[in-house]
Amino acid sequence: MARRQRPLRPAPPRHEPDEAHATITSGLPLLRAHKATQDAERRDAGDAWQEWGLVWCGPDGAPIRARDDWEAWKALLRAGGIEADAYRLHDARHTAGTLLGEQGVSIHVIQRILGHAQLSTTRRYVQPTDPLTTDAVTRIGGALWGSPET
Repeated sequence: MARRQRPLRPAPPRHEPDEAHATITSGLPLLRAHKATQDAERRDAGDAWQEWGLVWCGPDGAPIRARDDWEAWKALLRAGGIEADAYRLHDARHTAGTLLGEQGVSIHVIQRILGHAQLSTTRRYVQPTDPLTTDAVTRIGGALWGSPET
């Protein structure tokens, strides 16, 4: 059965208005280039431009359809030699959370990056891997009984 497309309505941000936001300065040149491209699209579209105030939008300013993201995600998986039907786009959020955790990023920082209001939600996204679990067990063993003699 085909999914029915619901009308798109912008939602308010999940964060408090006065909440601090992280700035990724290394991405500024890419964002500036994107803005220049978008400005050109705005000029080319003329009266057909739909002003939604979005950073990421279609060439006419309208929101990107969820289906477009889904199709791009599937194409990316196929290009990487990964079975496209085995993974949802949402799975990338779980992967991001887990990779951040593996880098030693605090669960509270991961919560902010993923935009979760509740820490319990973030905990469901961040899955400890076997190497992390092994390292943790080795550390506690060392703390309790000292380093093993080799």
